[in-house]
Formats: sequence, structure tokens, C-alpha cells
Amino acid sequence: MSRFIRKAAPAKAAPSAPGRHESDLEHRTRKARNFEETEAKLPNLRNSPAPDDRPSITTSLLSYLGTWNPRPQPITSNDTVWLFDNTAYRNPTTNNWEAEVIAAVFDKETGVKVSFVVADIAEKLGLGHGDEAEARIKDRLMPFMQSVLPGRVVNVDFGRRTQLKLGPGGRNGISSDLRQLPRHKDGEVVTGVAKVPRGTNGLLEMKTVYAEPEGWGVISDVDDTIKVTQTGDPIGILRSTFAADAAPVPGMHLLYKYIETVISKSAPWFYLSASPYNLYAFLHEFINKFYPHGTLILRDASWRNLAGLLTSLTQGTQEYKVDRMEKIHSWLPRRKMICIGDSTQSDPEAYGEMYRKYPNWVKLILIRRVENIAEVGLEEKNDASRFEKAFKDIPESVWHVYSDAEECHKYIDAAIEAEAKKARKA
Repeated sequence: MSRFIRKAAPAKAAPSAPGRHESDLEHRTRKARNFEETEAKLPNLRNSPAPDDRPSITTSLLSYLGTWNPRPQPITSNDTVWLFDNTAYRNPTTNNWEAEVIAAVFDKETGVKVSFVVADIAEKLGLGHGDEAEARIKDRLMPFMQSVLPGRVVNVDFGRRTQLKLGPGGRNGISSDLRQLPRHKDGEVVTGVAKVPRGTNGLLEMKTVYAEPEGWGVISDVDDTIKVTQTGDPIGILRSTFAADAAPVPGMHLLYKYIETVISKSAPWFYLSASPYNLYAFLHEFINKFYPHGTLILRDASWRNLAGLLTSLTQGTQEYKVDRMEKIHSWLPRRKMICIGDSTQSDPEAYGEMYRKYPNWVKLILIRRVENIAEVGLEEKNDASRFEKAFKDIPESVWHVYSDAEECHKYIDAAIEAEAKKARKA
């Protein structure tokens, strides 16, 4: 246990009860920082008319059938397609390689009056008309303003040797398909390319990392762990997401480079964020610029819903993250995982829950103690009592709370050495 833990604050009057899927800490943070008031003032993009007749009423109705849709639609030159990077693993029964392959399709155009929405966000952030940040705001807002296109099928050329058919996508325009893949070595990265008509835009390539069953792996939160997001403040979230240059948390780039060096460059990395899928392109570019390549996992919600960005980051995050980590565990149950997060959201509780379920899987938990009130939301998130409760019955050698990323080197070295000793005795 680290020395960077604030002592518990005096007891306060109990707040009103939290809503469904919202923890007490999340509820009090949202209330103290006026999240609902900010959400209510954001533009309602769902009321905007579609730019064309897509999707049709028939297509929308059939999309409820998901992969059983009898009339899937092909990709057109008017579409935007995103392919998501992923991790290939061996099926525990067949030993064959497979991966969850995800694609999203939405209309290239938008019926939203973009200039009005950009001006509205700029005003909330205190930016004047014509500010150079307006172009950046427009670019990052576009995925929230484009209509999703359900029922689409995306064909992918995987490694120039295998053809994958993805979809048809569901109501949210996203398809998630489990596909068998050809053999490759541990740590190899294979590129898949979407086969689309000329004019189709988006993220038309995906990278698949092959990971054998054993070895080390890393699960990392994104917001306020490796990227400055200010998740404790609604205006801070809007500013860091739409207007500001994406900024890495000081020291984390060097820490992750160190981890990559000591555990193996072939180890799989998973970036688990409560941000909505609308931000995939933005966060994918940020991670590739500053951190080791990995699979970015986001919430599949809030298309054409700006308020959903704030709720996604501040409600039900423990339940969501545990659910996604359960999936990672099902892929790689014999890996030894280093879990890294921060005190702004529910990372301590989520990682603690996973350790108690799988103590032989989670080997090290590192929690960044966020001290900026705009980032953390409530000072009591750093109370000793919170961490002691989150990590109840977990050895103190497993979990650590830190303020300086450089401090984590010794915790990582100790965890790796402890596992090496176990292996020598076996």
C-alpha cells in the first residue's frame, strides 16, 4: 500500500439515493459538479433530420434481428466505415486462433447544422467566434452528428490471405463477430483492410495482435490515467475532448515504455475506457502516438447524443469495466495481468472485484492518485477508507496508490520478480 493516500474525511450528511447502475460515489460527484445541468443544456442531436432517406424504415426494423437480418445492405461510397483493432487468442477448446472483430458504419453526411453545434460547444467552453479551436471542435464532433447505418455488411481482406464477412450490424450500426483467423506467431501484428467502394471514408484498416495463452499482459484505463480528461468536471470533459490538444498524463509515456521493455514487447495491451465509441478515432490516434499499441475497448453507446458522453464517463463504470475485463479473461485466462487506473472513476473497485474473482490472473494493481479537483471531482475519492474497502482481502503487495509514475517501477519489478521466483520453484 502506498503512502500517497489521504486520510478519511469526516462523515457528511447522506445525499439522495443514486440512480440505477450509478454508484453512490458517482452520484455524489455528478451532483456536486452539476453534471445533469450541463447535460440538459447540450444540443439534442437526435432531433435533427437525417440528410437523406437512410436508413429506411424497413432497414431500421430489420436491424432488430441483428446477424439474422434477411436483407443486409452493402457498403456504399456515401458511408463511413470504422474497423477496430483487436487481439487474437487461441480458443481453449480447439486451440485455433480467433478474435472478436468489430466494425461500425454510419452516414458520411449529417443532417445536423454543424456550425450551430460547434458554436454552442465553443460558447460553453468560453471560446469566441472564429477561435482556431473551432476547426478541432468540428472534427471531433462529427462522429456524434452522423447517423448510424444499421444492417450493413463489411467485407475485410485479412492479411491478404483470408476474407472476413462482418455483420450485418445491429441497431447502433456496430457489428461484433467472432471469427477464426489463420496461424501467426505470438506478438505478430496482422493488418485487415475493408473492401469498400471508392469514396467510402473512415478507419479502413485494423491491426490484430496475436497473443499466446501465457505470459504477461496489461489492462489500462485511459481517461486521467494516461490522458488528461478531467472526468470530475463536465466542462473539463467537453474541453479536453473537443477543443484541447490531447495531452498525456505526465510520466505515463515513459512508464509504459518501461513496462513494455520488462514484460516483453509481444505482450498484449488493452486500453479500457468508459468513453463512447464515437471517440474511437480520436483516442486511437492519441494512444498510437504516445503509448504501446493495443486493443482499445469503449462503450457502444451515445451515437448522436452529446449528453451521453458525460453520462458514459460518470455512470455505471464499475459494472461496465468488470464486464469487459471478464471478456478479456475469457480470451486469455492464463496470462498475468498488470491493471493500471486512477482514482477519478471506479478503477479501484473494478480491479479489486476482478482480483477477488481471479487472484491468479491479476498480479498487480496500480492506481494513480489524482489530486486536481477538476479531474477527481470529489476529494474523498482519495480517502484511505475508499482504497481499503475497494481492496479488501487483497494482499498489500498487489495494490499500490501512486502520485508519481516513476514510483511504479519498483512495484513492477517486485511483481515480476515474485512471479519469476514462483516459476523457479515449480
